[in-house]
Amino acid sequence: MATASKTARKSRSASRAAPAKSASAKKKAPPKKSPTAPGRSASAKSDPVETLRRQVLAALDELKAKDVHEIDVRGKTSIADILFIASGTSTRHVKSLADEVVKFVKKAGMMPLGVEGQREAEWVLVDLGDIIVHVMLPRIREFYGLERLWTVGDEMPSVAANSD
Repeated sequence: MATASKTARKSRSASRAAPAKSASAKKKAPPKKSPTAPGRSASAKSDPVETLRRQVLAALDELKAKDVHEIDVRGKTSIADILFIASGTSTRHVKSLADEVVKFVKKAGMMPLGVEGQREAEWVLVDLGDIIVHVMLPRIREFYGLERLWTVGDEMPSVAANSD
């Protein structure tokens, strides 16, 4: 009996919380679909890693990160499932990109585990647990070659966003 009343309360509160749809809301363009990496289905909306992945892509795209690569490292390491590597055009851009990733992730209700390298801002690492984001200056990125390190024996890493 108690579960029936809880269900009724939930449905009543859900109907109160749902905003009324206006005629102008119906004319909105369909949302952009973010590119899905190979082997990932678009229906993985409830997967927290997929939600986090989408937030990272949105943040990097928002501030126009350059040459964004996504590397699936499952089976290669236990530290993360996905690595993102992106470039910024200056130290200020690198720091801003990392800050934007943190902002988008917090907005999604998740907290980063740590952020390293913000003072120098030549290479900023944002640790999100299952996802690690590296934002670097192009010369630093070329010197360390993380893409080559993590993709030895694999195909080239997928390009996750516009690489202007």
